[in-house]
Amino acid sequence: MAVTKAQEIYDRVEAMIAAGTEKADAFKQIAEEAGRPYDSVRGSYYSHKKKIEGGDGTKPSRTRRRETTPDDALADARAALERAISSIDREVEAAENRATEAAAEAKALKASAAERKKTITERLEALK
Repeated sequence: MAVTKAQEIYDRVEAMIAAGTEKADAFKQIAEEAGRPYDSVRGSYYSHKKKIEGGDGTKPSRTRRRETTPDDALADARAALERAISSIDREVEAAENRATEAAAEAKALKASAAERKKTITERLEALK
């Protein structure tokens, strides 16, 4: 079977994580190298992850029933709560990724602030 782009990205990210790279940094590095958007790389990673964890998207998310029994209702409620727990985990991971990216951006801006201010001040002086 041919290796998909999503599988390549997943394998590469996992290898980088095993080598000590943060997941968000791995996504960013692969995106830069491939000339692809960060979210595209991240989406490929998670779509393949879902596939290998058994969620290949071939089965419907809801079953069709003629009638709902109490056991069916309980199973549906349990599944909804389990999805909510997974959703919370994804939200936390996304927030951590955004925080990491924001911290890196703040660090870069702080590092270049003095030089940018100096350049603008010089140009202001030249306008006098």
